[in-house]
Amino acid sequence: MPRAITIPFFDIGPTHAGIAAGLNDAWRSTLQRGHFIMGEALQGFEMAFARYCGAQAAIGVANGLDALTLTLEALGIGAGDEVIVPAHTFIATWLGVSRAQARPVPVDCDPATCNIDPARVAAAITSRTRAVIAVHLYGNPADMAPLQALAAKHGLHLIEDAAQAHGATYRGHTTGTLGIAAGFSFYPTKNLGALGDGGAVVTSDAGVAARLRLLRNYGSERKYEHQVAGCNSRLDELQAALLSVKLPQLDSLNSQRRQIARAYSKGLADLNSITLPVITEGAEAVWHLYTIRHPQRDAVIACLAEAGVQAMIHYPAPPHLQPAYADLGYGRGAFPVAESIAAQTISLPIWPGMSSAQIAHVIDSVRMAATNPPAAA
Repeated sequence: MPRAITIPFFDIGPTHAGIAAGLNDAWRSTLQRGHFIMGEALQGFEMAFARYCGAQAAIGVANGLDALTLTLEALGIGAGDEVIVPAHTFIATWLGVSRAQARPVPVDCDPATCNIDPARVAAAITSRTRAVIAVHLYGNPADMAPLQALAAKHGLHLIEDAAQAHGATYRGHTTGTLGIAAGFSFYPTKNLGALGDGGAVVTSDAGVAARLRLLRNYGSERKYEHQVAGCNSRLDELQAALLSVKLPQLDSLNSQRRQIARAYSKGLADLNSITLPVITEGAEAVWHLYTIRHPQRDAVIACLAEAGVQAMIHYPAPPHLQPAYADLGYGRGAFPVAESIAAQTISLPIWPGMSSAQIAHVIDSVRMAATNPPAAA
């Protein structure tokens, strides 16, 4: 029988322990105000998060998927349009395009960074292409400069999927300011996580921001007056209040993640059997995930479990091989880099508050597992 897990993949306890009083105050003050939707807590968080990113506006929405969908809708992208997306990403990137009634057009990945390969994007552009979504996968910014140049050349919108990259930078610029708009998720395990679902769009385009505010609130600026056919996707007051407590801690928490990542990379550097993560040139990652690759991925994960280390897979099948996108007609082998990453990737535990002993145990366990995976697997 596998040994009981002693190092979970994620533990939010240490993060919350240091700000428990602030979280409790935010909860109580929200209850006392009695205003739970579109109030002062949301306004305060939106202003603070926009300022943190270096953008003009942040628009709180219900989740990260809505952030992408509503961004596309705010840009007028819909039926008949194409949006270029990475072949390897969480399926929400593609779903945002589908929900906006456009067609996702996948492009294979850079085998080093696992992000969209800018060199392959130009060949995917057609007369129907309206936008490119660059995912900052695992908290590592995509190589944005060549994408920015391509977008400018072809008149395309460049959108960031920054759901895993709160506080990451590229050439000195914070994610959220590298395209016309960026979608963020505040799912509880994110670097900046709520205590439930939540999301936001960050933009410095006043027109896009105004359109987003309409779309998220039934298409309405004033009650019972509806300028457009919108939806109900609003970051609620309680989550905004809790996020406002957590935001000032984000840089410190990201710093802890970087320290863990450095320790992993140093401790595993000499292993030829695994592929270590590579950071985009000019970027500073925030390590939402620390992923390695091994050709016997499942065997290594099983061996780690025997050692009490919980590892996970992000993501086991790329979107083009999912039943949801069978109608696009892409078969196995269509995007070989993405498929190779999906078949080999292993996400190691990484969360603020990990002790040096826990980090060392993960390193020792990976070294053992990667060197001698079970022969049967």
